[in-house]
Amino acid sequence: MEFLSKELRAGIESARKRDQKRRARLRVKVGEDLFPILRLWETGFALDAASAPPLRGLVDIYDGSRHILQCLIVASVEEDGEMVCDFKWSRPAEDRAPVDFERDEGAPVGYLPRA
Repeated sequence: MEFLSKELRAGIESARKRDQKRRARLRVKVGEDLFPILRLWETGFALDAASAPPLRGLVDIYDGSRHILQCLIVASVEEDGEMVCDFKWSRPAEDRAPVDFERDEGAPVGYLPRA
């Protein structure tokens, strides 16, 4: 790609980023704002630096409309047009509150009323 002009390389890179954002199903939610995730790995993710501010704190990650992860971001740095965020921990999102007792596997799911 060294033989291409600087303007042409910039155009190709912007088209690649635009295509990545369009295909990205993963999104990070910060407050009421949603930002598309370009890449996700075990200890972090990357966003487009042009549209996302530096992030820190608790965020939620969605796959389409499905809530899949909660993460605690401890650092975010801009590298090569991407905002790279590293998180301290991530955990799967639960659809119900945790319980403080052990559930019996053989317990009935519900009770039938008396006839």
